Amino acid sequence: MAERIRRQGPLSFDDWMEAALYDSEGGFFTRAAGAGRSGGDFITSVEVGSLFGTLVARAADDWWDQLGQPDPFLVIDAGAGRGQLARDVLRAEPRCAAALRYVLVERSGGLRAVQSEHLPLESAELVLGPAVPPEPDDEPVAVPGTGPMVTALEGLPAGPAIGVVFANELVDNLPFRIVERTAEGWNEIRVGEVGASFAEVALPADESLAVRADRLADGIAIPAGSRIPVPTALPEWLRSAAAMLRRGVVAIVDYAAPVEELAARGQAGWLRTYRAQQRGSSPLDHPGSQDITADVPIEALRRAAAAAGLSVLTETTQAEWLRSLGVDALVEEARVAWHGRSANDLAALTARSRVHEADALLDPGGLGAHRVTILGKKL
Repeated sequence: MAERIRRQGPLSFDDWMEAALYDSEGGFFTRAAGAGRSGGDFITSVEVGSLFGTLVARAADDWWDQLGQPDPFLVIDAGAGRGQLARDVLRAEPRCAAALRYVLVERSGGLRAVQSEHLPLESAELVLGPAVPPEPDDEPVAVPGTGPMVTALEGLPAGPAIGVVFANELVDNLPFRIVERTAEGWNEIRVGEVGASFAEVALPADESLAVRADRLADGIAIPAGSRIPVPTALPEWLRSAAAMLRRGVVAIVDYAAPVEELAARGQAGWLRTYRAQQRGSSPLDHPGSQDITADVPIEALRRAAAAAGLSVLTETTQAEWLRSLGVDALVEEARVAWHGRSANDLAALTARSRVHEADALLDPGGLGAHRVTILGKKL
């Protein structure tokens, strides 16, 4: 990266982030660490326990019903990591299981290798492709009732398909650029080299970036000196997700906030790094050694969704979404089981764990505050 800066000049933050997270030789996610309690760098709702996956399985059943119970029914787990969500969803035995074709999408080859140790992965051609011709001269068709079938890919599959793209804490890792309001307009915050270290470099934003920033800040008085993220990879990712769906849902669970709130918080309030289960240092320190993440501007997500042909069906918090899926009833059942058994009984310990999992998933100061945005195509 230092050599690139010497050749090309200061890097835009999205180029820096792309290399720091995803470079095939030294990117953070190539280390096959990422999320997880054991050896991971951060915890998501998936790693809290199996309750989140149980509720995602309920959501998948609801979407399957809304789509007319198609068979095959494709569920894309975008940013699947080690595959823990897939294991929990399958363990929950959703009603759509016989129709289910579950696809784990993960850029990291190391993490995909871990998936294969814990899941019965099939070839993509078998899971995604037509299976048999009904007659010798007819086109092959999928065989109904053969699910669940699971495969893993580096990127989103080609469509068209009927199903769901589910992205839990993915879009906050999609590269973005950083702009700062000035009295004259916008500066772009780039990454340069100062001596043996990397440092911020402020340059006037080019016209295209300034237009994007103006659209995000439309009608909002952003004081000089305030910074906001401008997503650059998010629009393309949403276009790809929408393009592979003939009909279906794109569900996004992540950090997100209005632009006005992000500007008021300051960069330190919306740009974060994680390493070894703790907050890291500056995103310019030791590239490839820590996660880089940021709150997604809600306005950017809505605009990108509309441009991709997706309509907003639901905008809520994770706590409210999980309650709509029946988390409170599951917790009450677990609470009764916990208090009705011996403290050392395995079933009691499992029930107690579920209660504690729910506390974490619904925490309004933590995971419960995540933004859930559900987008639809031809529903």
